[in-house]
Amino acid sequence: MQDWNPQLYRQFESERTRPARELLERIPLTDVHFATDLGCGPGNSTELLAQAWPDAVITGIDSSAAMLEQAHERLPACTFLQADIRTWQANQPQQVIYANASLQWLTDHHTLLPHLVEQLDIGGALAIQMPDNLEEASHSLMRKVATSERWQAHISPQAADRERLLSTEQYYDLLSDAGCQVDIWRTTYYHPMADAQGIITWLRATGLRPFLAGLTEQQQADFLHDYHQALMPAYPPRTNGQVLLAFPRLFMVAVRTR
Repeated sequence: MQDWNPQLYRQFESERTRPARELLERIPLTDVHFATDLGCGPGNSTELLAQAWPDAVITGIDSSAAMLEQAHERLPACTFLQADIRTWQANQPQQVIYANASLQWLTDHHTLLPHLVEQLDIGGALAIQMPDNLEEASHSLMRKVATSERWQAHISPQAADRERLLSTEQYYDLLSDAGCQVDIWRTTYYHPMADAQGIITWLRATGLRPFLAGLTEQQQADFLHDYHQALMPAYPPRTNGQVLLAFPRLFMVAVRTR
């Protein structure tokens, strides 16, 4: 798959940063010396950590070289490393491990989350936000178009086979059993878009990437046309002409107690 496109991702930076900020506000810590941003992207979430704890050592981790280049330009005082979240090991216990809209791309959360808790200092917090929108029309229609007769020979079923999140109760039990006090909640954001094309522009930077990765430029345009046709009846204009993109997100802040 091609590397992430930071410019495309940042077109909706304000909307993407809002849940990051709300996640940060629920972290019940003030004395932070070491914090890591897992899946830091172009640094918009890392910047929030640096503002919250200006004296802390802040490290951003991402698999994308293009994203890390943007993050380093934005925050030269922070450290940025190209690494796989699944195998990342902290050099020292962390007071905050922050993962905003990154862990949903990874599998085996039953193993991953306890591993991340182990990287925390006692009293440290693991803060996670993940989109929970695979059953929203924006995403179910991607899969429907991809499995249509026109596209099923061109798009591998595995290309877009993202693992569903665990249930809220399963995450609560998993983190509690890992020795944490858990605060968990869900929020659905409604983003006004000019039209259905705006939804495509948003999702080209994220959810659409696996569907488009194996297609030629012309095939990508044709697939997006078919997807657009499917989106329009699912997102009818409101009275002011805009459409509303519902975007559910799952949040959790787990403070290590043992």
